[in-house]
Amino acid sequence: MLVAIFSDVHANREAFEACLAHARLLRAERIVLLGDIVGYGADPVWAVETVMGLAEQGAVVLKGNHDAAVDGSADDMNGAARAAILWTRDQLGAPHHDFLAGLPLIHEEGEILYVHANGYAPASWGYVTGPESAQLSMERSGHWLTLCGHVHVPALYHLDLAGRIGAFNPTCRIDIPLLAQRQWLAVVGSVGQPRDGHPAAAYGLLDTDKRTLRYLRVPYDHERAARKILAAGLPERLADRLAVGR
Repeated sequence: MLVAIFSDVHANREAFEACLAHARLLRAERIVLLGDIVGYGADPVWAVETVMGLAEQGAVVLKGNHDAAVDGSADDMNGAARAAILWTRDQLGAPHHDFLAGLPLIHEEGEILYVHANGYAPASWGYVTGPESAQLSMERSGHWLTLCGHVHVPALYHLDLAGRIGAFNPTCRIDIPLLAQRQWLAVVGSVGQPRDGHPAAAYGLLDTDKRTLRYLRVPYDHERAARKILAAGLPERLADRLAVGR
């Protein structure tokens, strides 16, 4: 089965629409969203309602830290992120709040773990930023494959039977074989706010039959998304970063 894996949409309608259309062209059979539907971007109502519709069609949807902050605390966020969350709270209605509040932190399917942040303490929102945190996540979870977001930078880690960790920057549009004798942790990147120097939206395509993972990038109208952020009165930095992917 081909599974399209999206994370960190961040209320960026232009980016998410482009990724959904791209995944349909590739004949993705299922959708998994790893959280952070809202935050930063100017279309939180559209984003939540779109994801609610996908969930009704069978998509797996998880909670991210920005989703949790809508009805929780945003005190640990930076100023721009906090401003966006406070604005988002007022845009969303009761059904949107209820949907976000009810999302789970993890989803397990046999040897695969889907999670927003990490596999060692999902509710801590700790980042997988390198081999050490990736190894901790894999060893604690015990799953053959962990798929996560949160970092906004695509990455792939593997752990062999001897406990040696390997890491590399994945090449896009190539089916990467996920060998059965290793554990894997894949950070799929961000749909709505990439931070690896490339403005194109990022997502992953998992083939559960062939046991391969493909990293994908999709250009979108980031200038329009940025204009909407400014028109909403959100911090200018949130608009400017879309053009540079930082």
